[in-house]
Amino acid sequence: MTTTLRADSGVPPLRAQAVRVPHAKGFSRWQQAYSARLRVTDTAIVCAAVALAQFVRFGDTPTTSGYPGPVMTLLSVLFAALWLSSLSMFQTRSTRIIGAGIDEYRRIASASFWTFGFIAMVTLLAKIELARGYLAVALPAGTIGLLASRSLWRKHVWRKRAHGECQTMVLAIGDRPGVTHFAGELIRNPNDGYVVVGVCIPGYGPPRGETLTVQGHEIAILGDETRAVAAISGCGADTVAVTRTEHFGVHGIRDLMWRLETMDVDLVVSPGVVDVAGPRLTLKPIAGFPLLHVEKPQYEGTQRFQKRAFDFCFSLAALVATAPVLIAAAIWIKATSRGPVFYRAERIGLDGKPFTMLKFRTMVDGADTQVERLLPLNEGAGGMLFKIRRDPRVTPVGRILRRFSIDELPQFINVLKQDMSVVGPRPPLRREVENYDGQVKRRLLVKPGVTGLWQVSGRSDLSWEDSVRLDLSYVDNWSMAGDLMIIARTLKAVMSSDGAY
Repeated sequence: MTTTLRADSGVPPLRAQAVRVPHAKGFSRWQQAYSARLRVTDTAIVCAAVALAQFVRFGDTPTTSGYPGPVMTLLSVLFAALWLSSLSMFQTRSTRIIGAGIDEYRRIASASFWTFGFIAMVTLLAKIELARGYLAVALPAGTIGLLASRSLWRKHVWRKRAHGECQTMVLAIGDRPGVTHFAGELIRNPNDGYVVVGVCIPGYGPPRGETLTVQGHEIAILGDETRAVAAISGCGADTVAVTRTEHFGVHGIRDLMWRLETMDVDLVVSPGVVDVAGPRLTLKPIAGFPLLHVEKPQYEGTQRFQKRAFDFCFSLAALVATAPVLIAAAIWIKATSRGPVFYRAERIGLDGKPFTMLKFRTMVDGADTQVERLLPLNEGAGGMLFKIRRDPRVTPVGRILRRFSIDELPQFINVLKQDMSVVGPRPPLRREVENYDGQVKRRLLVKPGVTGLWQVSGRSDLSWEDSVRLDLSYVDNWSMAGDLMIIARTLKAVMSSDGAY
């Protein structure tokens, strides 16, 4: 069976208009095959990391660390088996997390560090002499290898999803605005692999052959919620998503769950909470009710100390590593245009306090005095952001520096001065802050960042509304694991020059 989706220019298109809708069992088969491939590559990487550590640390000497060579090899085999077991224990290949989000990477890192912590504790208590250099090679080599492997597998799945394969077919149940918003979000995030192939709208009655248009995609309306089970076989859905629960009554969701059990179809229920990261959500069964507890955002305490320590170490390392680039850029700017090497601009930081942000000068000297003359060319949404794709004030050298974000490297000096963070919201202008409403002011609860969600989600191509939404999402949900993911995505965005001008 096929369903035809009409793509428009505003939506990342599915590569083919006709998307095959597989049966639920077929969906399970590709998941099982994918999980099996992950198991094979995980095993190969862990064994290779342990073998590399033994060879680098001990070579081919007959005795190693007081043990005969075969004994050390046996210990390495046990070590690899423990590592692989911890990967399974932490459910790093769970079908609920593979292919999207950061939880997959977080579990791999946790499993790896747990393994080494356990080994360190056992060797200490049992007074076993195990060379620290052996562990120092195995841990980073194996962990980096596992993370890189999962990243490559994920890109492979994304390519297949772009061609209509490896998809989760969803039947959405809810009122018209709810299912429209739900389907639209899935269309905007095609890499997650969820495609709404049909909707059931409470009070709609029997199917009448009508469709719901969502961002240029036509989705069949298959009746009301009472016809959901019958609609599953017709549209080939392997997951039922309930966007609103009030139409089901007290026992409706439970009854639907029981009816889906025999069909091998998953049931997911939207809690109606948006822009809240998974780690902040905890399900608490109270008096028979599954209540969703939403943790408050963490701005103080241990996490904030960790962020400050990371900011200092990372920015110092970045400045040292890029010192030749910084020197070359400074000489190039000075030799090709009049004016200072650095551009100093006021920005508003933590708690609304102003600071001077440093950047390499990429425009002609006195560019700020020309803003009023260029206002008719402003491409920024709503006038809040001043952006011109081909800004005439940008120098030829400046255009190159901007393309690879070299002009932003001096901002690491601001990080060392504790005015900024490595990752955070976009540094706002004073005139922007003066127009903030109550909600947007939450951006000032954390330090602005050299990079952030705005940097890896379109950079200069973002609208004002999207920029605000991403910044607020970061403020409420930030974590060290999330920061590391953003930094990795930033490097990719910079190298591809996505959205830079």
